[in-house]
Amino acid sequence: MSTWRKSSYSASGSDCVEVGRGIGIRDSKAPASHLPVNREAWTAFLGIVKACAPSTR
Repeated sequence: MSTWRKSSYSASGSDCVEVGRGIGIRDSKAPASHLPVNREAWTAFLGIVKACAPSTR
């Protein structure tokens, strides 16, 4: 992964989860290591997060 992003909802500290273009997840406190994730697993994860998130409407 060459570029990592963290959510605009993340705190300003270093306790964030970041994502990259190739679909990988890392902890901003330990940026040297990351967890590669395939597209199907990432899509399923996002579906679960969206289904469990409180409504913003």
